[in-house]
Amino acid sequence: MKKSVLSFLFLLFVQMGFAQSDLSWQGYFSYNEIKDVSESVTAVFAASENALFSKNTTTNLIKTTNTIDGLSGQTISSVYHSATFNKTIVGYENGLIIVINEADGSILSVVDIVNKHLPANIKKINHFMEFEGVTYVSCDFGIVQFNLTTMQFGDTYFIGDNGAEIIVNQTALFNGFIYATTNNGIKRAAIFNENLIDFNQWATITTGNWSGITTFGTDLYAVDSFGNVQKFSTTSNSFTGFTQLPQRAVDMRATTNYLILTTLNSIYIYNNQMVLLRQINTNQIPESNLGFTCATIIGDVVFIGTKENGFITTSLSSAATFENITPAGPSRNNIFALQATPNVLWTVYGDYSGDYNPYPLNSYGISKFSAAGWLNIPYEKVFGAKSMTRVTINPSNENEVYASSFFSGLLKIENDVPKILYNQTNSGLESLTFVGPNYIDIRVNGTAFDKSGNLWVTTSRIKNGLKVLKPNGQWQSYAMDAILASAIDNNFGTIAIDKNGTKWLSTSEDGVVGFNESSNKFKKITTGPDTGNLPISNVRVVAVDTRNQLWIGTTKGLRVLPNVGSFQSGDQMTANPIIILEDNLAQELLYEQFITDIAVDGANNKWIGTADSGLFLVSPNGQETKYHFTINNSPLPSNVINDIDINDATGEVFIATAKGLVSFKGVSTAANDDLSNAYVYPNPVRPEYQGTIKIAGLLDKATIKITDIEGNLVHEATSEGGTMEWDTTAFGKYKVASGVYMIFISAQDGVETKVKKVMIIR
Repeated sequence: MKKSVLSFLFLLFVQMGFAQSDLSWQGYFSYNEIKDVSESVTAVFAASENALFSKNTTTNLIKTTNTIDGLSGQTISSVYHSATFNKTIVGYENGLIIVINEADGSILSVVDIVNKHLPANIKKINHFMEFEGVTYVSCDFGIVQFNLTTMQFGDTYFIGDNGAEIIVNQTALFNGFIYATTNNGIKRAAIFNENLIDFNQWATITTGNWSGITTFGTDLYAVDSFGNVQKFSTTSNSFTGFTQLPQRAVDMRATTNYLILTTLNSIYIYNNQMVLLRQINTNQIPESNLGFTCATIIGDVVFIGTKENGFITTSLSSAATFENITPAGPSRNNIFALQATPNVLWTVYGDYSGDYNPYPLNSYGISKFSAAGWLNIPYEKVFGAKSMTRVTINPSNENEVYASSFFSGLLKIENDVPKILYNQTNSGLESLTFVGPNYIDIRVNGTAFDKSGNLWVTTSRIKNGLKVLKPNGQWQSYAMDAILASAIDNNFGTIAIDKNGTKWLSTSEDGVVGFNESSNKFKKITTGPDTGNLPISNVRVVAVDTRNQLWIGTTKGLRVLPNVGSFQSGDQMTANPIIILEDNLAQELLYEQFITDIAVDGANNKWIGTADSGLFLVSPNGQETKYHFTINNSPLPSNVINDIDINDATGEVFIATAKGLVSFKGVSTAANDDLSNAYVYPNPVRPEYQGTIKIAGLLDKATIKITDIEGNLVHEATSEGGTMEWDTTAFGKYKVASGVYMIFISAQDGVETKVKKVMIIR
């Protein structure tokens, strides 16, 4: 396989960022799951699942930072802003630390803890505490020093019994001692003791499981795992009871004037006299299904982090007004499926396991992105549709959208409003019955529109697994028990419909099933050299390309049916692997890979998503791997690719991963019907521009010739799809000089032509 054009260098310290002149990435992250919060005098910093945002309380400007900017797609567990150094430190569950220099936006990734010879499940970073230029990093194994001046780690303190690893949840400084709350007591040691790596220097003040500790004014407070808040007595060198919370505390912190305790359902704010100044409960906020995660205060404003509803503010002195200041984005980062048109993008969040098990059922809504921004339709408005796993936009009316529920049926949305949930009572859909006649479970998955406006629908684990909803509202069912080995054991993946109207269905047990209602004939491609040559019968995705080939993604690799027209013959259809040369050895493209999706762009390139190896872009015949994007060489937040779709008008490739949605701005747009909309951009090309010139709005196989003003030919090419790039060189040898260049475009048959101009300024 051709090596990726991108590279990644593993270093102890990695200066992050993926900005490249020929690549364009965009992030569409959810900021609703707030993990932690920090503050300065004029700004608040909130960490969501795998992205950050900050709000300047003076200018009200909101800034976001995500994997496009250089963050990791791993799960964030802690954040801290150092006002002294103007740096924001992000801690992750896997032990990664990322330092953001707020002065210039540079990002540094520090992997010392990730590389420590410790079990991977005890590297989580829980808290940062700064003292004299050093942050004391509380981890699930102990405490680590990190110097904010040198950006280097210092000592590691293993303070458990006999120097064992121990979960340290939080640290605080008080009267010359560093105190640490752990899952086995509160421990302390003199902060200036030069031998803190010796566990014997750490004394146990009290036993028990303690979640938080903080200095407030002239006192020290701690809270245990049962919500018991205690105050340290310098007289007795012990903690004594202060108050009992009704729930365990999920966060404890102090500002100059306030002590803040957060539980799942309440926030308790104490003033300097330890008088409860305000209690904020979830039922006081209009948002539904609220759960608090953390809170802090700047001036008179309380900033509240929630589990699923983002970041909420309220005035400390007013109990009535709440404002959600979360940056716009989808409801969740784990987008399972999406579909794009030139104007809109729809996403759904349901899922199922590798063996198509939708349990435990999830209750999320559906989201839409357009020029107006994000619209999130909550679960409360989708008529109880659970585990929505596909979304399909009517190509003749993008205001009509259908979402497949792998438990509840088929949801129809018109003009952004859910209108009806088709189920066993009001449509041709059926519930599976092997659990019992009284249990309703309608597993709709793959859906697709044909050229006549019929919506084809698959329903798993029933006899009549293929159905069609006609434009007049009538349903028709097709029995599949004759073609499937066991219909009630079969699950369906995606559907593709070719130019002949043949429906290609991916199945979990029987490979690919083809069906054409004109002949009322079913045929299938499955395993075995004489029955289809698939590597495994579990097929997840099928896609028809512009050359009428059927690309088949299985849980064990890739196959291609050379011509979908072979369905019309009487012969057994046979799919073939793509054999490539890698290191002069013949190998199978994507051998044994679990393929989750295949999308075909305007130039007939294939974007192929995998379950754990990231994203591949291969040439039309698969012989060249143009890109292999992973979390190590690109802004992908995860190597788990759930779904891919392409905006045919712009070439933007949307990539739904398990940890966020990103897009890659390609140049392979769909071909146009004529040259009336051909255009060139950028135009003019200014000296600071380092990218390529795009000639868009083309016919497929159009001939493009570029000359200088005197008629000297400097470039010639044939378009693949609707867009072509020119690197502004004369046949790849040298950059052309400043001037006006003529672009002559002609259709393949020479009947239609177009002339455009572009000015280049060096």
